[in-house]
Amino acid sequence: METAYIALGSNLPSPAGSPRQTLDAAILRLSELGKVTARSSYYSTAPVGYADQPQFLNAAIALETGLDPQTLLDRLLAIERSLGRDRSHGIPNGPRTLDLDLLLYSNRVIRTESLQLPHPRMAQRAFVLRPLAEIAPDLIHPELHRSVTQLLQDLSK
Repeated sequence: METAYIALGSNLPSPAGSPRQTLDAAILRLSELGKVTARSSYYSTAPVGYADQPQFLNAAIALETGLDPQTLLDRLLAIERSLGRDRSHGIPNGPRTLDLDLLLYSNRVIRTESLQLPHPRMAQRAFVLRPLAEIAPDLIHPELHRSVTQLLQDLSK
């Protein structure tokens, strides 16, 4: 078993209900992929990039799983689809029912066409780092060699 860290976000209703209900439903489905060992609070955050959209609700979880990284990513995308996300349509960084980002998978570094670990933009996103710092403040980014707390502090400089 290895530990994966996953960021969650929602700012539109889904078949599960409100963004909060959507994140609750997503976490329940993620627990079917392994054991959720940590779960952050929910954070209301302003959209980044495309600003003309509702506030996001963001969170992060730690998941102990036996799935390999690519299979886990495929399952995350299936959960997104089941809760109304269609990645083939919509505005980049626009409103969405659910966003599940695989941030880290143990200390692995993977660069393929379909999977990049660690997530290439996680260190620039406070809406990812803040909930992640709540559940894993001392977790070290395997390429930047800085803790999640240090990365979050770097953003406020």
